[in-house]
Amino acid sequence: MHRPDQLLVLCLLAGLACQAPLHAGPLRAGAATSNITPELGKPVEGYGSTVPTSQVHDELHARCLVLDDGDTILALVVCDLLGIQLGLGTKARRLVEERCGIPAENVLICATHAHSTIGGTSGGKRFSTEEEGLNPYQSFVADRIADGVLRAKNQLRPAELAFGTVEAPEHVFNRRIFMKPGAVPANPFGSPDDQVQMNPPGASPNYVKPAGPTDPVLSFLSIRDSGGTPLALFASYSLHYVGGVPPEDVSADYFGEFCEQLGRKMAVADQYPPFVPMLANGTSGDVVSIDFQKPRPKNPPYERIRQIAADLAERAFQAQRDLKHEPEAALAVRYREAVVKMRRPDPLLLAWADRKLEEAKTVKPDSSHDYARRTRLAASYPETAPAPLQVFRIGNVCIGTMPFEVFCETGLAFKRLSPQQPAFLVSLTNGYLGYLPTPPQHELGGYETWLGTNHVERDTSERLLRNLLEMVEEVEVGE
Repeated sequence: MHRPDQLLVLCLLAGLACQAPLHAGPLRAGAATSNITPELGKPVEGYGSTVPTSQVHDELHARCLVLDDGDTILALVVCDLLGIQLGLGTKARRLVEERCGIPAENVLICATHAHSTIGGTSGGKRFSTEEEGLNPYQSFVADRIADGVLRAKNQLRPAELAFGTVEAPEHVFNRRIFMKPGAVPANPFGSPDDQVQMNPPGASPNYVKPAGPTDPVLSFLSIRDSGGTPLALFASYSLHYVGGVPPEDVSADYFGEFCEQLGRKMAVADQYPPFVPMLANGTSGDVVSIDFQKPRPKNPPYERIRQIAADLAERAFQAQRDLKHEPEAALAVRYREAVVKMRRPDPLLLAWADRKLEEAKTVKPDSSHDYARRTRLAASYPETAPAPLQVFRIGNVCIGTMPFEVFCETGLAFKRLSPQQPAFLVSLTNGYLGYLPTPPQHELGGYETWLGTNHVERDTSERLLRNLLEMVEEVEVGE
């Protein structure tokens, strides 16, 4: 007997048997960065902070890579932002097409989800791809992305490509924890039905076990020019931001520090054009760097960021040195705007929200009042929203994308089920539609499943995964 996931792969492979693979052509590559650091004075977006920013600890960037095999040209962009509103993704990809001649569907723009950043998801029509309503900073970011991609395209030169992986399991922990009966606090809606607790106290006597897996693998593409000079490294790792950043600081978190440290290790300080390291967020919707079985240490600001980034950078640096880089690669892209159904509050939940909002006029607001506001807001959301999906074939490697904070289980399933191998999934691409738990995780409850953090129906992760696997089949066989 085959498992359902095995049958799905067999069905996909059956469609490939009589089709010819894509043709590999001589590869050209170019890379560049654009500074997207915002002006100071506004609070960072990721923590609900009200403290105005007064320092830039490290600059924020849009890191851009363009690849061309003579038939297909594509761009990969990693931005130091909490998230990317759908309209921002739409505008940036349109500008790239207009200025660079790269089809908008062939442009991947993802956010790292660094929390000490500003302005990527707020304002405008959050669940619409329309560009109207973007705030000035979002429009600035779109322009800077297009500029960076154009500079990368202008640097195109003969190149070589390799794919590698390294494992770093000691930095990733599932943050959804089963606790002893009665130990999970009631959620903001007043319900005691959650079976898991997000980010419980360290070394709690009520700790039982994690509710899900982790993905310890850092996957990366290494790109060199034809003379062996490093041009770029595009990596993905399934770990949320690390944090430990003072509230008044702007920072790219461990994603930016990884790029800084890898750049130093590559010994290309005087190289022009500069080497461009890039670290995207894999599928870390339920994964953090905290081991909840141990007491939580109090670290100085940025210490854990530097430690984790240094370790990942060293492992990637050592791994890329031993890879065989190929001068030819087949490139292909598929783009699809899946329609996702939005969750709506029922009458009982709306009545609760209205009572809480009225209560907030006379008492000090707490998290329940915030979720009452989110519940009332959810009632005004559209019934459906577009979810941009992409699949990139780069040599033998397959990269899938989703515009969510994707749970690790979905990323692992994509790696396992993709008929094109090796494969990995990148989150927070071309839009930000909230958390994407799997249906079994919805049953467990917890922060990531609450209305207000999760906006789409329970089976959405499964439906989007099926879409991506269909798209993988298309980039495997070509047209």
